[in-house]
Amino acid sequence: MNDSEEQAPNTPIRVSDAERDRAEARLQHHYAVGRLTLPELEERVEVVYEARTREQLDALLRDLPTDAEEPARPANVIDSRLLIILLCCSPPAALVYWLICQRAARRRGSQLRALESSNEP
Repeated sequence: MNDSEEQAPNTPIRVSDAERDRAEARLQHHYAVGRLTLPELEERVEVVYEARTREQLDALLRDLPTDAEEPARPANVIDSRLLIILLCCSPPAALVYWLICQRAARRRGSQLRALESSNEP
């Protein structure tokens, strides 16, 4: 078969080491955000490196959201660089900035809890 020929639709496509590494990185990301437990991660990573086709890799990741499916998280962290600059230039302004960030984080937390409770059956 040459490069210009199309593969048959039922022919399994073999995976490369780079694809296995990307799949492992995705699994580690999902472990880091709490979607997988450590035993699940270890089990899936083991299977990733035994996988020979894309279908086998896809089966390991099928129940996990892709980056496009993940909701964007609001930034609830304080910009530490800005806080340091404000502390050096104007400590009262730094205090106001810190208080505003804390209030916004609490408000987002209460809104998320309200949304979650309204979605429960």
